[in-house]
Amino acid sequence: MRRDDLDVVSVATPTGLHREIALAALDAGKAVLCEKPLAGDPAEAREMVKAAAASGRPTGCCFENRWSADWLAIEETVRDGLLGRPYLARVSRSASYWHPSRRPLQSAWMYDRAQGGGYLAGMLVHDLDYLCTLLGPPEAVCAEVHSSEPVRILPEGGELHVTADDTSALLMRMASGALAVLSVSTVGAHTDHVRIELLGADGTVVGDGTLRETRYAAGRADGDGLAPLDPSPREPVAPGELPGGLAGVASRAMALMLEDWAPAFDGADTPVPTFADGLLSLAIIDAAHRSAAGAGWVAVTP
Repeated sequence: MRRDDLDVVSVATPTGLHREIALAALDAGKAVLCEKPLAGDPAEAREMVKAAAASGRPTGCCFENRWSADWLAIEETVRDGLLGRPYLARVSRSASYWHPSRRPLQSAWMYDRAQGGGYLAGMLVHDLDYLCTLLGPPEAVCAEVHSSEPVRILPEGGELHVTADDTSALLMRMASGALAVLSVSTVGAHTDHVRIELLGADGTVVGDGTLRETRYAAGRADGDGLAPLDPSPREPVAPGELPGGLAGVASRAMALMLEDWAPAFDGADTPVPTFADGLLSLAIIDAAHRSAAGAGWVAVTP
């Protein structure tokens, strides 16, 4: 952080280390791009939000999925009024990553909630952020968050005690009046599925597919039905050699997000998620955990 030839620090460590590194970078006058989730808990995130505001340096939180070709197209369609008054948003994701038939991940911290592990914060957080972008913030959350296999037997012997979640289900009351229903599970043998629905008074958007490819369709209530929704044609200014598969999709989205972040270095506003956006998603996750512990409906207070 003491080097004067660095303009930006990208924080891509395990979540539990984000706060310390980001605060040191801001104190050194660096711009900071921090991975999601922003921090280990809302208190740490609030400290980071305050430090970012005091520093006056550009900061961003990596919700690059907003810039995926499909999600850019959906956002434009919703902004153009397709949904009208929103009724319901529903997201369901399933995968096999933590099924007992699979080898444990090499990144052991992902199994530890104290270090920011789990799939509510690691996967569904992108959907939480995106729905807030489309529909506005939630007022309250009711949820169940748990680990299906709290103890894993390691192939080389020994046990891995799991405190992070593999399965979560959230019901959110949005300030807009809509309801949002989200679920994720990574213990489904042979599963790889994504389902997204946005229902409103004036129209509908639906998506169905896999984690690698989801096909979307949209239609107005007064139309003849749903038609395929073309992905955004936007490409990075300097695409380079993007890898294939999910890595290529993520790299393309990140490149577009960084292009839109560049004006911040000249003091201009940008649509790139801020540390405050990262705090909001953590406030939702914190409310979900408290709800699952027996608190019922919990107000979301960033």
